[in-house]
Amino acid sequence: MTPVRILLADDHALVRRGVRLILDNEPDLTVVGEAGDGAEAISMARAERPDLAILDIAMPRLTGLQAARELSRLMPDLRILILTMYDNEQYFFEALKAGASGYVLKSVADRDLVEACRAAIRGEPFLYPGAVASLIRNYLDRVRDGESIPAKAITDREEEILKLVAEGNSSKEIADLLFISVKTVERHRANLLQKLGLKDRLELTRYAIRAGLIEP
Repeated sequence: MTPVRILLADDHALVRRGVRLILDNEPDLTVVGEAGDGAEAISMARAERPDLAILDIAMPRLTGLQAARELSRLMPDLRILILTMYDNEQYFFEALKAGASGYVLKSVADRDLVEACRAAIRGEPFLYPGAVASLIRNYLDRVRDGESIPAKAITDREEEILKLVAEGNSSKEIADLLFISVKTVERHRANLLQKLGLKDRLELTRYAIRAGLIEP
């Protein structure tokens, strides 16, 4: 049987090494590429055409959630797992919305990751126990209140630009990375300031930290 080809994305080399040791120890799994951020993960996925992408959430340039959204659009057959230290309901629901079929905590990766990979390839979801409880609780609350999950305040593209602005990139650098014009970047930036009621780059950076897009 041909091993499942895996792309691994995490901005910490030590984490990548540890995860790779877990995966390469299994005869049916093989890591074919490693990326240090979300943008590199997208580029590498297009080149290597893996069966499965394992993405950290907090990474430079593009987060794992942003990369997952783009990869789901570009490569609909690619399976995606989120591997994260965040035991957080908001990230969990964002991951499902972005197209991930599993959410694995780094703290129990040695126990859960291999099983999660195999489940993803079979087309089955993999959720850690706490996530299952969150999903059921959220569903029951919504049924009771007649509500849906609230929409995000900003669009996916605006979120990408917010992260890159907060990381100190110029409009030209952002335009080059996202393959859009400088004028489009400036328009998105103006929309962000207006929507969020902020004044400048410093306030955008503070908002990005609170939203978990960048680390302080």
